[in-house]
Amino acid sequence: MPGSKGEFNRAYSLVQRIISSLNKILSGVDENIKLTIASIIAGGHVLIEGPPGTGKTLLAHSLAKIISGEFRRVQGNPDLLPTDLTGYHRYTLNGDMVFVKGPIFTNILLFDELNRTPPRSQSALLQAMAEYSVSVDGITYRINKPFHVIATEIPISSETGVYPLTLTLRDRFWIKIYSEYVEPLNEYRIVKRADQLYDYAKIEVDERIELSEFKWLQSFMDEGVYVDDRIVQYIVNIMQRIRSDDRVLLGPSHRGSIYLYRIAKAYALINKRDYVIPDDIKYLLPYVIAHRIILAKETGDDRDKIEILMKLVDEVPVPKE
Repeated sequence: MPGSKGEFNRAYSLVQRIISSLNKILSGVDENIKLTIASIIAGGHVLIEGPPGTGKTLLAHSLAKIISGEFRRVQGNPDLLPTDLTGYHRYTLNGDMVFVKGPIFTNILLFDELNRTPPRSQSALLQAMAEYSVSVDGITYRINKPFHVIATEIPISSETGVYPLTLTLRDRFWIKIYSEYVEPLNEYRIVKRADQLYDYAKIEVDERIELSEFKWLQSFMDEGVYVDDRIVQYIVNIMQRIRSDDRVLLGPSHRGSIYLYRIAKAYALINKRDYVIPDDIKYLLPYVIAHRIILAKETGDDRDKIEILMKLVDEVPVPKE
């Protein structure tokens, strides 16, 4: 059952402060902000696809400031080595081995243009994203929580010289959202603030919360939002229906089911509910599941997957009171 009313109100207030502060920095991307925050407070990692210059870096950088966390950025390129992410050992003059930490040791890691990076370097993220640790030369080093990867990728159809993400890595991202050009009115608002936005160091967040408060918010998600057994069964039924469809060559993993459950709890909190409803599951499904499946006739376009997913979910009976 959900936690106390007082704890719920505290959690809701915190998440609204984060969202409100981000909305004052970014214009016209309200829903992407909510989806990102839902994934992060649920404990996950976010993949963002879209053209350059649509606010992806600004979102990650501003979020790190708002939660009083450490921010590091990595630029994807074909020459990037795994040790450029994880770190490496060096030896001092007296023969001592010293570990030099890579940028992965942070709270918010922005990996820009992840699909410019070859699979060998992409794989350096896997252990960190799943286990909060990295192994270098057989020695394992822990990554402190919170740790979240916000990665961007260039649409494959619009760029040459990219490396499609492996399915294993795609499956580690809890959610995938799409960054598009905003409407003229919102672009006008962006340009009006150009003197602040062109330089990330000049960006001032409206409000910060302590990192300890953010950690509490994440721990609240474990028990603070109720998920009825019928909702759990609804998730399972949807996944089974997707996997059984002839158009789907490879269906979503069990990891996808877990992430959908967790993000639905966070999305309910954002909408001031201490319980999950079927509409939460239906709404989040394309963002959480589309990038995990492979179609029998693969086109490389997630829109085909989303269309199929939404038709399939409509075939699954919705839990009733």
